[in-house]
Amino acid sequence: MPPRTRGGYTSSAPRRRPTGSERRRRVQLREVEPVADRDPVEHPQHDRDETEEVFEGAPGGPIDRCILRSFDKHIAAKIWVGEDRAPLKLVNHGAKLQLWELGMERSRIYETVHRSGLAPLTSCSHRVASRPMLSAFCERWQPETTTFHMPFGEMTITLDDVASILHIPVTGSMISFSQSLHADDANALLVELLGTTDVEASRETEQCCSPSVRLLWLRDHFSTITDASSDDDIVFATRAFLLHLVGCTLFADKSATSVAVVYLELFRDLSMVGSYAWGAACLAYLYRQLSIATRFEVRQLGGYLTLLQAWIYEHFPEMFSSPDISYTESRPRALRWRPHVIPDSLPSVRERLDRLQISEVCWEPYVDHRAEHPLPDIAWYSGCIKCGQVVEPYHPERVLRQFGYIQTIPPRPFTPPRPDRSILLEQYWERWTDHVLTDQSRGRRCHYSGSGESVPEYMPWYDSISHRIVQPPQLRSAFTTDARSFPPSHAASTSDTHVARAFTILGHVISGGREQSADVFWAALNEAHGILAGSAEIAASHSTPSPAPASHSSPSPATRPFFSPPTFVYPPPASDDPPPLVVPPPPAAVAPPAPAAAPSAPASDCTASTTVYVRSKRKKNT
Repeated sequence: MPPRTRGGYTSSAPRRRPTGSERRRRVQLREVEPVADRDPVEHPQHDRDETEEVFEGAPGGPIDRCILRSFDKHIAAKIWVGEDRAPLKLVNHGAKLQLWELGMERSRIYETVHRSGLAPLTSCSHRVASRPMLSAFCERWQPETTTFHMPFGEMTITLDDVASILHIPVTGSMISFSQSLHADDANALLVELLGTTDVEASRETEQCCSPSVRLLWLRDHFSTITDASSDDDIVFATRAFLLHLVGCTLFADKSATSVAVVYLELFRDLSMVGSYAWGAACLAYLYRQLSIATRFEVRQLGGYLTLLQAWIYEHFPEMFSSPDISYTESRPRALRWRPHVIPDSLPSVRERLDRLQISEVCWEPYVDHRAEHPLPDIAWYSGCIKCGQVVEPYHPERVLRQFGYIQTIPPRPFTPPRPDRSILLEQYWERWTDHVLTDQSRGRRCHYSGSGESVPEYMPWYDSISHRIVQPPQLRSAFTTDARSFPPSHAASTSDTHVARAFTILGHVISGGREQSADVFWAALNEAHGILAGSAEIAASHSTPSPAPASHSSPSPATRPFFSPPTFVYPPPASDDPPPLVVPPPPAAVAPPAPAAAPSAPASDCTASTTVYVRSKRKKNT
């Protein structure tokens, strides 16, 4: 009798098991009918489409998903719909570096560390890191572009920032090693390069539950070795110190107590330590840590946070910084600032960044530092940077304003290759001079130094692909609750250039203090007034100000741009504002002061003197 199949049919042929493709076709045929009746939540494609519709109408949210493809999982997307998280826990080892200092009794170790190019790290690390400030900037980091998406455009930490802030080498060999180090291999490396016994090495890696060693273990075993010790002990202690140094700074991981043994391979030949591009590796590692921390479920931030915090101080000095008046330009710029914890909460810092204007950014903070540390050519390199198995894209064309050039619409960010293609990456990096931005790619320089200019079509494009506003409308303290009342940030971009130029002129005069004469101060005020008024003749003449128009009306709050520059208001504001500062023209000769006149009502027309209303918390000297 012919065998009966599972479907009830008989066949004379022997029974054969269906192949995988046949089974998949049967499953598809069986599921054709019920698919249309199921809840769309079960379909990933429906989830993706619905999410795009939610964010498409949100102000500041990416309308075009061609750039920020993974924005649905970003912390900024969660914050916008009401899901918040606490400030990130920071991994900062600035205080631990003080526990292992190289004094005169360890001069031989210090000489090797100095030749390696890593000696500045021993003194420039910040002992304090501000959780609200760093967490707020992390919420603006986008992994696809490796840039901070600010309200007015993109910014990032460049190789120039690394070289200026830390004074470590950014050129040299790419740091490559195998990240998957077995425990037995880690023990053998500790025995060979640090001179420990196999029992001590095994006990330490077992306690760390990974191929790592504790920072405390390195200090306990090698911090007591001095120049009087044997040559082998000094070599072992030098490698241990360098491993401890990079574990506390460049490659600080989220274990907060240990450092991976794999970095010890970089110190096998101490004479070759200075040939590595430590700055590029540090930047790639920090890029990756920031990208990981943008996920909602992540609660901790690793990497060298001194670099990130000093970068914020340099580019946003009016908001967060506290300068050290004893700083000299021969030292790393990280020592220019006094790190402190800002008293503001995380939502408060978000709002401050949402309100940020172009004129409040210091686009070129290292102008005074160029004499000691010129701009490295590799800062214009466009490609990939690497640290072991971490490969991240580096896009200077997205932040041209940080180099003093007018920002244009950048090309699409490229996806970095796989880390296992290390040979191709190293060859690409070795020929970095062939991959720097050409003069044509850089475009035109800004008309004024530090003005942060951009082409007219940049901001409309940026508004469509970015998430400019992080704080949701229902949680704002001084913003309108209407989510769709935000005009594009490019509404004020035309006048931002003039505002930045005026602030630059006044800043140079104010920084001179009492040494500046009244004529110089008056000329600067007159020039700034001419720039803000949009009159080139007034700005160039440096003469007494001409009579202003009879009617000066301030735009209403409903029509005022969201990111508007400060305006000069005529006639005087309400009585609760501070009194105006009247700057008369410089007198031709010294005359006795005129008797005080009785207060009178403000005239409809402005007189020859210019009245500037200055809002300041400081008490004015009379």
